[in-house]
Amino acid sequence: LVAAVTDVLNREGRTLATYSLESGPQGYRPLREFLAGKLKHQAGIDCSADNILLTSGSLQGIDLVNQVLLSRGDTVIIEEATYGGCLSRFERLGVTAVGVPLDSDGMRMDALAEILDDLRQRGSTPKFIYAIPTIQNPTASIMSAERRRQLLALATDHGVPIVEDECYSDLIWDGQRPPAVYSLDDSARVIFLGSFSKSIAPALRVGYVVAPWAVLSRVLACKTDAGSGALEQMVLAEYCARHFDEHVVALNKTLKEKLDALVDALAEYFGAAAEFEVPKGGIFLWVKLPPEVDTTKLAQKAAEAGIAINPGAEWSVADADGRRSLRLCYANPTVATIRRGVAALAEVSNREFGVPSRIANVKRS
Repeated sequence: LVAAVTDVLNREGRTLATYSLESGPQGYRPLREFLAGKLKHQAGIDCSADNILLTSGSLQGIDLVNQVLLSRGDTVIIEEATYGGCLSRFERLGVTAVGVPLDSDGMRMDALAEILDDLRQRGSTPKFIYAIPTIQNPTASIMSAERRRQLLALATDHGVPIVEDECYSDLIWDGQRPPAVYSLDDSARVIFLGSFSKSIAPALRVGYVVAPWAVLSRVLACKTDAGSGALEQMVLAEYCARHFDEHVVALNKTLKEKLDALVDALAEYFGAAAEFEVPKGGIFLWVKLPPEVDTTKLAQKAAEAGIAINPGAEWSVADADGRRSLRLCYANPTVATIRRGVAALAEVSNREFGVPSRIANVKRS
């Protein structure tokens, strides 16, 4: 990154004197061209740089899409457990979010069909279906290619757009991912969201929206911030063209080692009290504890002990499982910290809820 900063500033630093970087309002063109190639190779998406808008993180992309498509009182369809940032946004906008149950393959299409049919019978058409098909947040499931086709078929039949959030799709251990829903769509109903936050650096705040121009032009018209950070875009374009693939391979190896440490620590300190499915990628693990545990209260007590967790109620539509679930993010801590953290969390949980009923005697430095 240091080398990329130096090289790109020496070559193109003078373009920082203009808002558009000589690339137009959609963002630094070399980065958009890199993304067009990356999406074609990895996700099967056939688009040009002109179908891509660079944003200040994928959250800005979500906000822009919401601004274009949503009004107070609208209905959207989401996964029953989903990104907490979206749930809070829908609540602030006065939008009703209807949750679809999940299984190990992601959003259940039988349940989605029932929900869409019920809404149709009541004369209601949701404004869009928001889905995270690849490394679903928070469950980390990966939707199969067949189920993606079913999702698209149902959306087409009911005349509903799809917002496909793929922020984690680079983080798959074996590097193999199903085609994006966007790549299967010939009806221009899918909007694709992506980010460099998880693959390169969260603090760079660079995301992107991919959509047909008829939609993207409306999104671009709502982006009234005079342009996202130029230097970040320039550095990413310079770095990614040379190093992205090898970096992601190394990153996934490190993340897999951390996940293995987390899974081993949960087995040691929580035993059968912690239920989860080991994911094939990502940066988080979705854990269910026994029904007597309220993870919102657990999060408060854990914070007092210096442990950060995401309580399930903040990441799911109101249901019993959300109350007893928690999201553990393992990307940043070291393996040693992960083990100490799980041991300490077990102590807090045992003290507050009697879960697990017995905990290992651990010496923590």
